[in-house]
Amino acid sequence: MIAELGLAALWLAAALAALQLLAGALALTKGGAAFGGVVRPVAVVQGLLALIAFAALIQVFAVTDLSVKLVALNSHSMKPLVFKIAGAWGNHEGSMLLWVTVMGLAGAFLALVERRLPERTMLATLAGQAFVSLGFYAFLLVASNPFERLNPAPPEGNGLNPLLQDLGLAFHPPTLYLGYVGLSIAFSFAIGALVTREVGPAFARAMRPWVLAAWIFLTIGITAGSYWAYYELGWGGWWFWDPVENASLMPWLAATALLHSVSVLAARDALRAWTIMLGVVAFSMSMIGTFLVRSGILTSVHAFAVDPERGSFILALLAINIGGALTLFGLRASTVTEGERFAVVSREGALVINNVLLSAILGIVLFGTLYPLVAEAVGAKVSVGPPYFNPVGALFFVPMLVVLAVGPLLRWRRDRFARIGKRLLIPAAITLAAAAGLLVWRGAGLLPFLGLALGVGLAIASLLPLRDRNLRRTPLPIWGMVVAHFGVAVSLIGMASESAYSVERLVALRPGETTSVGPWSVRLVGIEPVAGPNWTALEARLIAAYRDEAAVVVRPQARSFWTPPQQTSESALLTRWNGQLYAVLGGEATDGRWQVRLWWKPFVTLIWLGGGLIALGGLLALIGRVASDVRRIVARDKIAYRRERQGR
Repeated sequence: MIAELGLAALWLAAALAALQLLAGALALTKGGAAFGGVVRPVAVVQGLLALIAFAALIQVFAVTDLSVKLVALNSHSMKPLVFKIAGAWGNHEGSMLLWVTVMGLAGAFLALVERRLPERTMLATLAGQAFVSLGFYAFLLVASNPFERLNPAPPEGNGLNPLLQDLGLAFHPPTLYLGYVGLSIAFSFAIGALVTREVGPAFARAMRPWVLAAWIFLTIGITAGSYWAYYELGWGGWWFWDPVENASLMPWLAATALLHSVSVLAARDALRAWTIMLGVVAFSMSMIGTFLVRSGILTSVHAFAVDPERGSFILALLAINIGGALTLFGLRASTVTEGERFAVVSREGALVINNVLLSAILGIVLFGTLYPLVAEAVGAKVSVGPPYFNPVGALFFVPMLVVLAVGPLLRWRRDRFARIGKRLLIPAAITLAAAAGLLVWRGAGLLPFLGLALGVGLAIASLLPLRDRNLRRTPLPIWGMVVAHFGVAVSLIGMASESAYSVERLVALRPGETTSVGPWSVRLVGIEPVAGPNWTALEARLIAAYRDEAAVVVRPQARSFWTPPQQTSESALLTRWNGQLYAVLGGEATDGRWQVRLWWKPFVTLIWLGGGLIALGGLLALIGRVASDVRRIVARDKIAYRRERQGR
């Protein structure tokens, strides 16, 4: 009955999405004002029904109801409970249901709390959200039913991919989806503003918290996903420009540009067209990324031929949502004025340059991700990886770092470089000193060299907006900007250090033998069998000594899962202030020796520390912006109340 309840809730939610779209559209017509009162309540109920459907899916996974096809294909009775629950979204149908659930709840929250926009724009926004949601509901109910039954039920399930049976991956997809769906709200705001031609600071202030929240979740999701791949896959890398990685990076790049544009529009009534266009592009990248991952096209470009119904639906949704939004923008772009003017040398000018550079990097990533798929479709095999992404992206990323250092010091509207020249002397001198030191030390390639030198300079420059301020009275959004920009510098230093100075050692050791990697001495004590709830493993006992410190035991494993059968490597990590020791156990070699792969990765943890700081900066800015908006609304209501009393 739980599966039937979930399916019924899903059908009802889809029907309400259609009603929300219809009522919102009618409310915008002449004489249709009466329909406007229906839209908000329907949006709230639709979100609750979607939540009921997703809760039902989690329940059938939690109890391992093998009569549900999705459970039988992606779960197993012997799995730990947390991974049974994670299996609910660790597959195509479940992830799409998670998408519509978060989208429905976001729309419900928007309908409940948003009162700043003109009512017509708000109704158009909710109608746009319903339009997007309706396509996903149709996709689930027609092509990807998550509650389909099996008769008879199999005696046991296939189990979840062992690589996904990790706490990091249990929470990584929901975090990314919160980011994706936050961008769907920004998309709906853009559509609503285009329909009603009401693009201005009020629209931007309503949109900004959603963009900030989406950007924060995307930052956390990408950072967590990078660290998961680093420790779980056993390859020792933190980013490989894989299409799955790029699928989450592309929306983040667009959202970063959108965040800057919407802030300018909210504060200075400028960059109107930029904000609308980036709102459309950011969600478009979310859809492209999600479907690249979930459609199966990354496994094979011909995957659509295996399931033409699902493939056709995906292509249709992409064409309707993205193509329709871009068409609407093209038709209405001439009615969207650019707003207040500003000089090239100004904070707005720096943000425009920043947006152009971010858009260029987005184009590079999009081209490098899609080109191999297009080439495979015509019969050619092409691999696009770091040799393309790193140098080509650096052409735009390096000047963007300079803008990132200079832009926050410029004044709004108009400024002169001469005014801020003295303030930039210290970071410039430190950058040159770091570059000179690296040249003496040697060992770094061109890109890591630039990354280290510019990262150090940016770290100092990012703190300059706090100069001459009372730190206790500095607004939270300023703190957020400083922390986020400092986080970029920290991550950049970590990336460059790891790339330039990592040391790798692949050895075959007998028990009792010792090897070294970087500043570490590592001795293999022995190999022991261990067992988990749904796996067995061979575990190496390694004694690792760091310089003069006491030795520490690390235990990398080679695991064997039996449902589904698969072998994985569980790395062992030892962290010090200046880097990490990374150990992986390989197979048995000859004469009782065992393959052990070791890395010493200087300052690699700064990559994820910086990612956390970037997200923290966004959170501080979000708290500050929301608090400011609440104070503004309270003050406005007080004024309205006083005027009403005076009128009486």
